[in-house]
Parts: sequence; structure tokens; C-alpha cells
Amino acid sequence: MGSGQPVAVFGAYGHTGRFVVAELAARGYVPVPSGRNAKALREPAEEHGLEARVASAEEPGSLDRALAGTVAVINCAGPFATTAGPVIEAALRAGIPYLDVAAELEANLDTFAHYRERAHAAGAVIVPAMAFFGGLGDLLATAVMGDWTKADEAHIAYALSSWHPTAGTRLSGAVSRERRGDVRLRYRGGQWEQRTDAAPTLQWTFPEPLGVREVIGEFTMADVVTVPQHLSIPDVTTYMTAEAVRDVAASHTPAPTAADESGRSDQTFLVDAVVRSGGVERRASASGQDIYAVTAPLVVEALDRVLTGRTKTVGVASAGEIFDAPDFLHALAPHITLDLHPQGA
Repeated sequence: MGSGQPVAVFGAYGHTGRFVVAELAARGYVPVPSGRNAKALREPAEEHGLEARVASAEEPGSLDRALAGTVAVINCAGPFATTAGPVIEAALRAGIPYLDVAAELEANLDTFAHYRERAHAAGAVIVPAMAFFGGLGDLLATAVMGDWTKADEAHIAYALSSWHPTAGTRLSGAVSRERRGDVRLRYRGGQWEQRTDAAPTLQWTFPEPLGVREVIGEFTMADVVTVPQHLSIPDVTTYMTAEAVRDVAASHTPAPTAADESGRSDQTFLVDAVVRSGGVERRASASGQDIYAVTAPLVVEALDRVLTGRTKTVGVASAGEIFDAPDFLHALAPHITLDLHPQGA
């Protein structure tokens, strides 16, 4: 448990940030809410009796003050194309670990490209995309790999009962589209490809009781960034149920609303990870409730493992690279239902 250690949460008043603050407090840490909006910071600070620290990604000095005396920082403030770099720099100056919940492809690619060598040389720990998108799929794929040192392809399919996007999700998506233009990205043959054709519509057979569902193929999410960083798999593809894609694409889809006292929505999810090598297939899945809420135990469990030395490397690292993936997934038992299917030979 946290034993009263202070952890800065940048973007603490956002939808996901609030879940992270609550999870930190529940695990014995002292969250230090931070962000640029002083008024918005008051609510999470007052709710938990915490000290709020106003800071902006455009003002390095304010970030230094926000991180002063903390043992780590969790960045929940999108768009991460704007915030990741400045908050990572502040964490490096403070000599503390950095974790974020970024789903933006470009921001995550930037983090690995710009900080891997520097962070490794400094012995610093930077864990990007430690969230539902990026972290969970990466852990599942790593667990599925088992004793394989390489594989031919990895597929991660998402079945969401609905997808009511937060304001942060919409803003991050808009920033990604602005950077990417009219192209979409996919990972084939060990490299990124820019495509201008429409993503294919396919059928995916999820574990029961879901069964066959229509999905958008090559719906490229953060897992496609994180997995190839440490697993020798030249083709990595993610898929999303078509209904969820329609939800998140529609401008009129409302933000998520609380369905229980914890603030979780009634959205359910199932993540299905398949890795294939030489005609042999291995598979694992995880299911639960609310993709935003489950990000909190994911990133706080990661934080706890970093602070207690339960890690396998330093530098910029994916979830499955730095943590024992099966052990990590089993630790999430209160929050997800895990099914590690019988593995192929």
C-alpha cells in the first residue's frame, strides 16, 4: 500500500483523473491534484481533503512546484501531444517516475522515440499508455506469448457495449486527426504504414457469450504502439466493435454518466488477445465495466510496482515489458474477469 506517499496527478479533475485520485487514496497514497484550472481542482481536493497545486504544461516552473516532494507523477491530462513532453521533462528534473494514460498513437510514439535512450541512460522510469488502451492489451498479449520469443502476428479485439466518449477523448481524437490528416495508421511487416483507404469491416468471434460480432478492422489503438516496442511480432492489429465505433464517431453521443456510487458507467467491455506463430494460436481475454474507470486500477497498480521495485527494466517501457504480465493481470482480479485460455503447444 502507499503508506502516505504523495503522488502528483496532473489533470486530476478530468473524468479519468478523478478515478485515479480515488484509487490512489483507496490504496493509501496521498494524491496531489494538479492542473491548470484552479476552480476545477477544488472539487477533487476538497472531496479527499488534499492540497491542490495549479500547474500548466506551458509553464515548466509551475510543473516543478506541482511535483515537488512527490514520489511519482501520473499524467491524466489530454491531449497528450501537448502535455506528455512537458510533464515527462518535469519528472526527469524531479528524478521521479512518470506514468500516463495516453491513448493517442502519435503522443505515445513520440514518447518512445524522444525519451527511450535518455531515460534509460538516467535510470528513469517512464510508462506511457498505462491504461485500458495500451496497457491492458499489451499485458494480455505479453501473457499470451508465454515462452515464445517471437510470433507471426498479434490481434487485439475490443467489444464495448457502448462508447460514450469523455471530453478528453474527443479532444485527443481531434488532435490526432489534425496531426494525421486523411491517413490512418497500421502496423505491418515490422513498420508503420499510412493508409488512405477505409478500414475494413470484418467479423470477429469473441469468447462466449458474445460470440460473432461485426468489428472495424485496423482500428488502430495504443496497443499497436506498445506491443512491438518489446515483443518480436511484425504484424499487430486492433479491432473495435462497429457499434462502439459509431458511438464514438457521432457528435451527439453524450458523455458517460454514473451508474453506481463509484462513478462507473454501465458500459461493459471485453478485450480478446490472440497471438499466432507457425499455425499455433494462443489466446486470453479480460472483461469488466467502464473503460475509463478500469484505467485507474491499471495505472495505480503499475505505480505501486514501480515504487516497490517490482519491475524488469528502466527507461521508457510498455506495460508488458516492465512488469510480470500474468502476475499483474491476476492482481487486477477485483476489477476484471480474466480468462487465460489453454495455450497452444
